[in-house]
Amino acid sequence: MRILILHSRYLSGSASGENRVVEDEAQLLRSAGHEVEVLSPSPEVSGSLGRMRAGVEAVWSRTASAEVVRSVRERGVQIVHAHNLFPTLSPAVLRAAGGAGAATVMTLHNYRLMCLPADFLREGEICEACLGHVPWRGVAYRCYRESRLASAALAVALTAHRVAGTFEGVTCYLAVSDFVRRKHVQAGLPADRIQVKANFSWEGVRRSGPGDYFLFLGRLAHEKDVDTVISACALGEPLGRLLIVGGGPEESRLRARDVPGVEFRGQVPPEEVPALLANARALLVPSRWYEAAPRSITEAYAAGVPVVASDIGALPEAVSDGLTGFLAPPRDPGAWAVRARRLLEDAESERLGAGARRRWEERHSPERGLLELEAAYRAALSTRSGAR
Repeated sequence: MRILILHSRYLSGSASGENRVVEDEAQLLRSAGHEVEVLSPSPEVSGSLGRMRAGVEAVWSRTASAEVVRSVRERGVQIVHAHNLFPTLSPAVLRAAGGAGAATVMTLHNYRLMCLPADFLREGEICEACLGHVPWRGVAYRCYRESRLASAALAVALTAHRVAGTFEGVTCYLAVSDFVRRKHVQAGLPADRIQVKANFSWEGVRRSGPGDYFLFLGRLAHEKDVDTVISACALGEPLGRLLIVGGGPEESRLRARDVPGVEFRGQVPPEEVPALLANARALLVPSRWYEAAPRSITEAYAAGVPVVASDIGALPEAVSDGLTGFLAPPRDPGAWAVRARRLLEDAESERLGAGARRRWEERHSPERGLLELEAAYRAALSTRSGAR
């Protein structure tokens, strides 16, 4: 198949799980013999002129739309697969692709089509004020990039394309979890056009034995709630080492807590992550928001490492309690300490690690990822042909 992948690249580079999903899927498809082109511009938002240009392109990017049409017509692209559209591409590329004759597929990585910051968070707490509504509350609260102007541009883009029927014209949506699918159905997308396709991860270094330390891997931000697992380490009997890998706005404050056994590694290159996972007793995901499909979980499973995660959002789908790890109530250090202590038993850590590896083989391997992508593309082509 001839495929064009569209993705407005996040400036966080390889630290963005979504950026890496796009790169990995392109590599996976090419390895299977498909012709793949990637259009992945990065935003240029410096200065007032740059911000104004970004706002206009978020509503309707003529440049990106023209590139899509040219690619479909000149290269015979059959499938246009969109990921993040904002701010450099805009939903207009979906209309352009469909109008030029391609089947359109869009991965729903987050909640951008119904929430300006894409995470259902406001001031660190769950907020669904815009779910099922025109997102003007998000403008009033300056939810996108803490800017009323940027929020207004995104709200105009979403509203205009809803009215124009742009999102109804997408052939097929791929939600990264059933929780994400349900939220989009609640917001008004047609249920019969959204299927769940989990992210895959490459096979990494396998863990040998029960592991040495508990590991947090991610952005140090309020919604990730690293405070809970640090507090768990300070309760009762020691839990051994907690290795915190990542950076973010909460890093200085978290470091200042100075809890024994807690070690901060900072941001590390992606190539160092597999070795860190392969020596972990468990990956900890203590989020307090609606996580959609953390990439770190599938990478832990590939390494045969169990996961302890908050019982919120899509995390209960990702972690089978007692089979691939444990679920714990968000913001409850005592409950997290109980789960962690169970994993201090070597036999339990190895049992759950074996379950995690089986889950990767069944649901998150490259082979499974390729089969599901190709099946979605074939279904989209069939639907497109039947609509003509």
